[in-house]
Amino acid sequence: MQWEILPFTELSSHWLYAVLRLRQNVFVVEQRCAYQDIDDLDQRATHMLCKRDTGLLAYQRCLPPGLSYPQSSLGRIVVCPSMRGQQLGRELVQRGIAYNLSQWPNSGIRINAQAHLQPFYASLGFVGEGDEYLLDDILHRQMCYQVDKLIFSFICYGGPGRRYGRGTPKSVHPCTGSGGDIHVATRPRP
Repeated sequence: MQWEILPFTELSSHWLYAVLRLRQNVFVVEQRCAYQDIDDLDQRATHMLCKRDTGLLAYQRCLPPGLSYPQSSLGRIVVCPSMRGQQLGRELVQRGIAYNLSQWPNSGIRINAQAHLQPFYASLGFVGEGDEYLLDDILHRQMCYQVDKLIFSFICYGGPGRRYGRGTPKSVHPCTGSGGDIHVATRPRP
């Protein structure tokens, strides 16, 4: 297996076709859901592919903050039916989390999870938010990857021999942006 992370402009016609075909086979045909898959977000997304030879085994797109949500996002997460049951979906999402956190470390990660997959995403650190809702006739729920970050605001004092920073720790939740008292316990990364 080979993993690639590519911007839209670097997807060859072969791999773009493979991505669209896998998404259609699973999301439209297998799930019997007629929906608009091509949504003008692909051009601004980073695409993560797991492939072997000329075949696509798994795929997801990584979206920057501000495109779908204030947070970064993972979407169109899909594993080829013949590859299911081999933990490839878990590795795919873990790689997506790692990528998004490396690119946008001060942003949480928000997803639209199909309701029946909530336990899977929860096992990777996502927490459900709000009620379930219908999206393209399939029950979904928004979930957010919870990472607590310590952010220090500094008060600077200029001049030689003086202190240049006095840290005031604040806890800021990357999904909600709300602050509060500092707490050091953080959720371990998957």
